[in-house]
Amino acid sequence: MHAMTPTEVFLLAMLIIFSVPYLVWRLGRTDYWAPLVVVQIFGGILLGPGVLGALFPDYYATIFTPATIGSLNGVAWWAVMMFVWVAGIELDLGAAWRHRRETAVTAGLALAVPLATGSIAAALMLRYPGWAGVSGARWQVVLGIGMACAVTALPILVLFLEKLEVLREPIGQRILRYASLDDIAIWGVLALILLDWERVGRQAGFLIGFAVATLLIRRLMARIPERDRWYVSLIWLAGCGFAADWAGLHFMVGAFLSGAVLDAKWFDQVRMDDFRRFVLLAVMPVFFLSTGLKTQWAVGGIAVFAAAALLLLASVGGKLAGVHAAGRILK
Repeated sequence: MHAMTPTEVFLLAMLIIFSVPYLVWRLGRTDYWAPLVVVQIFGGILLGPGVLGALFPDYYATIFTPATIGSLNGVAWWAVMMFVWVAGIELDLGAAWRHRRETAVTAGLALAVPLATGSIAAALMLRYPGWAGVSGARWQVVLGIGMACAVTALPILVLFLEKLEVLREPIGQRILRYASLDDIAIWGVLALILLDWERVGRQAGFLIGFAVATLLIRRLMARIPERDRWYVSLIWLAGCGFAADWAGLHFMVGAFLSGAVLDAKWFDQVRMDDFRRFVLLAVMPVFFLSTGLKTQWAVGGIAVFAAAALLLLASVGGKLAGVHAAGRILK
């Protein structure tokens, strides 16, 4: 019997990743209540070690080998970097400054309230054993869970705004502005949680170096033709992602910032829309599926589901309360 090469195994995994969720989405006509991205994430969960991997361990061991998972992770990393880079470019910092009071109040409350409710939920959970790792300080666990309740999934948000056909409308741009600024702030919270004094020097060096490099890249981008801006911007994206990860932050921090400091006017809007759709079509399914594939079902009993319900309430309730409070203040 022919033993499959690593290339064949990888391509078989790609075949499954692209075909199974699409067929379920299209043949099941789930678009109204479950867009393709949702089907892809749940497809990853079903295809992962906790469901089909448990029912058919030989299938999982054959297809999703460590080498294949490593290759898929590489594709997923680059996919989400390109996607959040586009989201960063879509963020109009000029509009955010012109409407700074509205932006600060709405984005601030939309972040602070679910962060607070999530942290309260975390404090309640920590009254029972088993919720914190052996190396995690109590404040890190509380703040980390609060952050998880407050963060906005930018890729999912952009997909929904585009599906509702409001991404380019004023309301869509406002929502994207609030969420983007919240993401910048939440990365700051994450940096605080992950902060250790051994990496402070590298993180300070990244911030200083990024500020200097931003001035240089902006001057360069303003002087070169658009066809060169696309290639140069991808080099800039990879460099920022590497530098941020090296500094102990996260490659997505660098990816988002690399787009946020570039002006949308430097790129043709139609080409940018086409580029985003290409990323969504060709590589983002790998990211969404890989997210589901990482899901572990080794839960600790009914308490885990109770905690999930508590965190869902803290996240959704906190976000709605924060936005409602902002509306009352700005009314």
